[in-house]
Amino acid sequence: MTESEFLALADAILAEVEDQAEGWFDELDLDLDTNLDGQVLTIVFNRSDHLVLNSQSPLQEMWLAAPSGAWHYGYQDGKWVDTRGGPNLDERLSELCTDLAGQKLEVRIP
Repeated sequence: MTESEFLALADAILAEVEDQAEGWFDELDLDLDTNLDGQVLTIVFNRSDHLVLNSQSPLQEMWLAAPSGAWHYGYQDGKWVDTRGGPNLDERLSELCTDLAGQKLEVRIP
């Protein structure tokens, strides 16, 4: 994949996750704040717990960090796959957001 193709995918993911989180704020009245700055999306739950999703262009990976750990994802066969064999990016994001919000949330990755 070219760098421009990677950046287009990364931009789409970051924008979609931000839109979903803003939807949870509006529709579910969750205490959260989002900030998309370049290739870094930060979601703050309950004014304290940070979840950070960002792209790493040189490696063509998406990196995810939360209070419980950090993960790296590479694009394989149309999915963002954990480089260490864990759940895919959408599954891990859903788990983390559910834990941080205290209610079931599902993240969809384009």
